Amino acid sequence: MMPKKVKHRKWHKGKSKGVETRATDLNFGSFGLKSMGTKWITARQVESARRYIIRYMKKGGKVWVRIFTDKPVTSKGEEVPLGGGKGGVHHYVFAIKPGRMIFEIDGLKEDIARQALRGAGMKLPIKTKFVKRDVL
Repeated sequence: MMPKKVKHRKWHKGKSKGVETRATDLNFGSFGLKSMGTKWITARQVESARRYIIRYMKKGGKVWVRIFTDKPVTSKGEEVPLGGGKGGVHHYVFAIKPGRMIFEIDGLKEDIARQALRGAGMKLPIKTKFVKRDVL
């Protein structure tokens, strides 16, 4: 999960504060995994959680990934002296805030969906919460 083309190759770190205002509700599926903390989530962590959900579903249902890792993180090699500029892009992350919907799934029973999303939440570095759509 990395962008095909970016306007700026290297970004500043920035500050992650406050709560999420976008993507806080279920829009696609019946069940979702919601973030309860602030952290950088790497592309490898998102992919690991997604694969866990896919394997748990066994050819039933559909998954939506509501986050995309587009923030580049740079690093310099070990024992490199100061100077020489900023390091090369090492990996990509998504700066997540509390309240953001990470995954949505549909087409499964509630108990199976709960277990699949709970296991996916274990793969992520933040606390997460299982949410389900309100039936009117």
